Amino acid sequence: MKIAVVGTGYVGLVAGACLAESGNNVTCIDSDTGKIEGLKKGKIPIYEPGLDDLVKRNTKEGRLRFTTNLKEGVQSSLLIFIAVGTPPNDDGSGDLSAVFAVAKDIATAMDDYKIVITKSTVPVGTTRRVKEIISGFTDHEFDVASNPEFLKEGTALTDFMKPDRVVIGTDDVRVAEIMKELYAPFVRTENPIIVMDIESAEMTKYAANTLLATKISFMNEIANLCEQVGANVENVRRGIGADKRIGYQFLFPGVGYGGSCFPKDVKALIKTAESAGCELRIAKTVDEVNFAQRERFFQKIYDYFNGDLKGHKIAMWGLAFKPGTDDMREAPSVTIINRLLEHGVEVNVHDPKANEVAKSIFADRISYFDDAYAALEGAEALILVTEWPEFRSPDFQRMKKLMKKSVIFDGRNLYNPAKLREMGFTYYGIGRS
Repeated sequence: MKIAVVGTGYVGLVAGACLAESGNNVTCIDSDTGKIEGLKKGKIPIYEPGLDDLVKRNTKEGRLRFTTNLKEGVQSSLLIFIAVGTPPNDDGSGDLSAVFAVAKDIATAMDDYKIVITKSTVPVGTTRRVKEIISGFTDHEFDVASNPEFLKEGTALTDFMKPDRVVIGTDDVRVAEIMKELYAPFVRTENPIIVMDIESAEMTKYAANTLLATKISFMNEIANLCEQVGANVENVRRGIGADKRIGYQFLFPGVGYGGSCFPKDVKALIKTAESAGCELRIAKTVDEVNFAQRERFFQKIYDYFNGDLKGHKIAMWGLAFKPGTDDMREAPSVTIINRLLEHGVEVNVHDPKANEVAKSIFADRISYFDDAYAALEGAEALILVTEWPEFRSPDFQRMKKLMKKSVIFDGRNLYNPAKLREMGFTYYGIGRS
């Protein structure tokens, strides 16, 4: 099929590359000339495992191309995916200005029948609004559909190529059949393509992310209670996760969720409900608990130093909101570093992929290290925030020699508390008595 993807951010670039990999002719469109020129040269603006090779291979084989010419991309395609950003407004609602601007541009570029698909995460009613906008600027026949993405950063290629399910929101049987044909190569193991009305498709994305965020915040609440009553949250997690109705996924306590999806989508769902005259009390609490968890973790550090943090050197391992990405949007590390800086702490940081991103946030206010052990030299404590695989089994004896004080604040419960205490470390985890 001939496909246009408008927007070469995380969702658009992954979708475009994966659709090209299955044999489609894909044109990725973006108004950022620098980004497009870079992509033509094989420069990938984001870190996602495997994406670099996928883009280069499909570009070389002629199935994937990049342009700033929206008109050309629209007119050469049947399916047009809108995958531009929908950042949060100050009130938590999604900023849909880019989506609506693209809808108008698509309409003025149309020269034949098109199917316009919202791939961006958008509130209920957005796709209908896109249809209204396009109708106001063209007489050509077209249809709209909603096709929310369910990509996890760090495993996005697998998520797209081997999806748990594909959700398609449309009112037209013809559109549904075309979309089924498009996604057929990705669901050969019989995972479902679920066709529904447009509004339900839009809601499905928000509901899924909010439910997953709820599991995280719930476990963080349980972890906090475990600390107060002397229970071990790791035992509790194993005990409840064995229940097949619950499962183990997203039951790991920590310093809270971050990234471009969960924080934004939870807030947007709350705002959608408010606009509809409905209060989502659980979702509100999920959001509150998530950000309170970061402060609670910082408080452990504050209390250890008896409230006198000024002039102390503290190292941090992990900056990205999760392993497998360089994304620091809404990352717990940002909140914790800002609190440390407020109290005059000298902060050393290391992340396998996110150091450069961190420089755009903190500039020279913190010190960056390409080597994890180098960041520990002279540090009076280590804060572990992101559970990168290389942090799981470090050389603790080497760490102890490098650090001024042998103190670890483990924000992901990676380490064995008993073992570390035997080695002379002071250890603080999440929900461990």
